[in-house]
Amino acid sequence: MTSDLLAPLDLAFWNIESAEHPMHLGALGVFACHSPTAGAHAADLLAARAAGVTGLRMRIRDVWMPGTRLARGLTDVRLPLAFGGAAREPVPDFDPLDHVRLHAPTGDFHALAGRLMQRPLERDRPPWEAHVLPGEDGTSFAVLFKFHHALADGLRALTLAAAIMDPTELPPSRPRPVEARRGLFPDPRRLPGLLRDTLSDVVSDVGRALDIGASVALSTLGVRSSPALTAEPTGTRRTAGVVLDLDEVHRVRKTAGGTVNDVLIAVVAGALRRWLDERGDGSEGVAPRALIPVSRRRPRTASPQGNRLSGYLIRLPVDEADPLRRLRVVRAAMDRNKDAGPGRGAGAVALLADHVPALGHRLGGPLVSQAARLWFDILVTSVPLPSLGLRLGGSPLTEVFPLAPLARGQSLAVAVSTYRGRVHYGLVADAEAVPDLERFAAAVRRELDVLRTACDG
Repeated sequence: MTSDLLAPLDLAFWNIESAEHPMHLGALGVFACHSPTAGAHAADLLAARAAGVTGLRMRIRDVWMPGTRLARGLTDVRLPLAFGGAAREPVPDFDPLDHVRLHAPTGDFHALAGRLMQRPLERDRPPWEAHVLPGEDGTSFAVLFKFHHALADGLRALTLAAAIMDPTELPPSRPRPVEARRGLFPDPRRLPGLLRDTLSDVVSDVGRALDIGASVALSTLGVRSSPALTAEPTGTRRTAGVVLDLDEVHRVRKTAGGTVNDVLIAVVAGALRRWLDERGDGSEGVAPRALIPVSRRRPRTASPQGNRLSGYLIRLPVDEADPLRRLRVVRAAMDRNKDAGPGRGAGAVALLADHVPALGHRLGGPLVSQAARLWFDILVTSVPLPSLGLRLGGSPLTEVFPLAPLARGQSLAVAVSTYRGRVHYGLVADAEAVPDLERFAAAVRRELDVLRTACDG
């Protein structure tokens, strides 16, 4: 049996979890069907196909001497200096029926999805689940996928989920070249150069760590958030979904400039303004910090396993009354982040995980979790989806709502995907802190109309 050591960021996600603060991400897919038994058939297919997907057979176990990297690029040169790590390993007696569950028919997919999202995944077996939710009317069913963030980021989770859907004609990923395995110790003739390169890497990494740390500290100055976006963790979850027309987003982008992502973030800023004002909290002087995760994976590949993430941090111009000016502020902030690159700035704090020893992740996990509210106020993440239509048991996927983990101390997280000409916002909230999540969902729907009208005017 082979095992795969968790990368530092994966290990961080594994250790910051608690019962009230589960660290799984999800996706709620809605499928059209013509039979009331389609949901049961889908559950059988998912279980049968999951048995053959290697990534779904992997559990995470603690290892107390996982070793540490001696030098960048030499992944097989390790020394037993790091304690308290964890590794993925295949489960020999893997039973997919432990992970795929068929529920009774429901008339509200999101109501049930919220209750299921608040339940932590079992940590002693592969950390994922697929819940099949038949619709009461027999014309649709939904599947809620849950993956622990230590197992996968959004792109990797999509790859795992797609592996148990109906086969498609997706273009094959280009395999990454695999270096021949090196021995435990490098060639002695290479040691002087190896040590020089290692020292250079250490100096560079320390400099970057100090730069990111300083940026994080500066980002906390003059914070203008809202009490509505902060909450003590209750362990409860509520979800909602919003579907927008992608053509309307492009109309705004072509008129006002920027990217599709700029428009979608500006929609969130405007929706927050409307929501805060409608619930009586007020938006005046509010400019919450939004963390925008950035994938560091190469295009068209989801390998290796685990997380390859950095991020941008921007202030959402919630206190700006003019919708087009809000979009310009978002665009300028995103341009500044892109110019600096995903390795710089306060949003890149995830990269600091590489500089923390394994035992530090284990002991410091709760402190890192508590610090989330000092770093950012709301998560706004984008999850890419293939443009081709997906099916399960012949039933077409009509809607798909990505669902992000909710950081400790925060009440709301936003994830967004585009699929077949439509934009899908997946909203996750602490159910006790945000009992009016549907009001925020309505504000998201309204905000695109506001932007379009402003562009037409």
